Amino acid sequence: MSLTLRTSLGFTEAVIDSEGNLNRFYQVASILTDQLDLKFTNKEDDFDTIYWDFLSGHHHLTLHYSIYNGISIFPAKQAGAKKKENNAVVELANVVEGKLMNVDLHKRTA
Repeated sequence: MSLTLRTSLGFTEAVIDSEGNLNRFYQVASILTDQLDLKFTNKEDDFDTIYWDFLSGHHHLTLHYSIYNGISIFPAKQAGAKKKENNAVVELANVVEGKLMNVDLHKRTA
């Protein structure tokens, strides 16, 4: 697993796990709520994709899951996002990636 940043759509999308499954999505959601004390403000679940919005500081972001593209975080405004929101995506994704690595390492040594 390695963090990938995409900017081709006019905003920053941090792909946390391109092969992530639904279980991994819930791990990321748990990190956001339990360890980073963030709260989801809107949840949209579909058959093959999930969009959960949340506030990180003053930034409206989205945790996204797709069976085709994995797990990512991006600004809720997407192409209308400001530079600060795009930067917040990168910072948060780096924190989440580090915490996921600790979870994975703990599982291997347990």
